Amino acid sequence: MKRTERHHLKENEFAEWLLGAREWYGANRNLVIYGGLAIIIVAIGVVATVIVRQNTASTATRMLAEAMVIAEAPVMPPTAGEAGKPPMQATGTYASDKARLEAALPSLLAVADSYPNLEPGVMARYRAAAALVAVGRTADGIERYREVVAKAKGVYQVMAKLGIADAQLTIGQYEPALASLKEIAQQTTDEVPVDGVLMQLARGYRLAGKNDEARKTFRRVADEFPQSPYAQIARREMDALDIAPAATR
Repeated sequence: MKRTERHHLKENEFAEWLLGAREWYGANRNLVIYGGLAIIIVAIGVVATVIVRQNTASTATRMLAEAMVIAEAPVMPPTAGEAGKPPMQATGTYASDKARLEAALPSLLAVADSYPNLEPGVMARYRAAAALVAVGRTADGIERYREVVAKAKGVYQVMAKLGIADAQLTIGQYEPALASLKEIAQQTTDEVPVDGVLMQLARGYRLAGKNDEARKTFRRVADEFPQSPYAQIARREMDALDIAPAATR
């Protein structure tokens, strides 16, 4: 076949394809238009969702930062006022840790309740739980910790479980606290600081009057985690229990 004939054949094939495409478009014009509109609408929806989520996360982060400014404000005694006037508390400071935490609690809980599933909301709920325990509202604090356990995963969940156990130890609920600490200490994930959990467990045993278990657990920290910052502390705790460190035996 000559080159000219092949060229004309290709032109005819293209013309036929183009004609068929025009006919198909004519028959399916509405489908193409509505399909294109649907794609545009979906794209707009996706972009809008991303923007809303970014704005929501930004607002949650800002609210948490404002709450933390209060929670970590300086603690200073009030200064003496002028004659006949009460002492003055410097702006942005608080007379005690309890006063500071009490002031921060409404803001922390507002973030937690407004954004329960976002990380700033989870962090705010955890800090609120710790604050509640610190000001003596232990039952409320434990409840907030349990909410964190239910909503969070990873490190926040572990921290909340440890917070519950620590709160239980402070009010004499030794058995559930010790059971929880033993369970956490058996986990091998990166989120679990096993040496720190064992130290808390050992101290829990001591508070519960279970000195033999306390000694064994302190020894585990000293022997199994010799490079841990808790190792020396564990040895001192063992000395306090009149038990020499295993390494010197």
